[in-house]
Amino acid sequence: MDVFAQQDPQFSQNMFNKLANNPGFAGSRGNVATSVLHRSQWIGFEGSPSTQNFSIDAEIPFLNGGVGLNIVNDKIAQFSNLGLQASYAYRTELGVGQIGMGMSVGMFQSSSDGNFNPASTGDKKIPMGTVQGSKLDLGGGVYFNTQDMYIGISSTHMNEPIIDWSDGKQYPLKRHYFLISGYYHEINPVLSLNPSIYLKSDGATNQLDINSNIIYTNQNNNQMWGGVSYRLDEGLILLAGMDINEDLRFGLGYDVTMVNPMGNSLEFMLGYDFKIKTNKAISKYKNPRFL
Repeated sequence: MDVFAQQDPQFSQNMFNKLANNPGFAGSRGNVATSVLHRSQWIGFEGSPSTQNFSIDAEIPFLNGGVGLNIVNDKIAQFSNLGLQASYAYRTELGVGQIGMGMSVGMFQSSSDGNFNPASTGDKKIPMGTVQGSKLDLGGGVYFNTQDMYIGISSTHMNEPIIDWSDGKQYPLKRHYFLISGYYHEINPVLSLNPSIYLKSDGATNQLDINSNIIYTNQNNNQMWGGVSYRLDEGLILLAGMDINEDLRFGLGYDVTMVNPMGNSLEFMLGYDFKIKTNKAISKYKNPRFL
């Protein structure tokens, strides 16, 4: 019997990492935005997942939209996965906001080092040496935002690729679905509330994060934030971060597991924005306040 568990990696700071799952987000901020994230899941558990994510996207006016690149390296026990997707989103104004309709094209590579310790030998389903394979991987998404809210629907592994390992075995990928949405509410000139949700599904199982951040904005327009998320049937997530300067920000997420004994998780994020100077008029929704 073949058994496959978590395929797409988990991200707790999902409100700052939208390109990882939704190519429609590409170019929505009007500048060149980069993000680097490291996640250690279930700290102390043998074979626990370790994930690194790098993303960059930019608005390209002559393409009527934005482009992006997302790279994910995910290691779980004896298995390693590498995903690389290039994205394009067509962007246009819609009402008081803008909408992006995007596609991603890339590859997904899966491998195993074969370093297993089976209870009995001779199981043909268990790789006994290093194996690997790769396949074309497609994704798509729609992302709408105004200055004060956003909502996005997307899917990864839309073509459900079946990766052929070098030993003749196969590693099938399930299509995954994502829904993200958030709202910015100004409490007073320096404090604001940013609630959001993040729903993930593979068609068989679902997981929902309910998030809320309090954001403090100083006189230089730099921000500090702190908040908490509730992950349904798993536990709480503590969130914190700050703008180190006008362009550089740092974020931290700490998962407190309350349902299973797998252990807590820790996530670090660095983001840097390169400003693009243009002569065009700035739309009020081009730089959402909650990002």
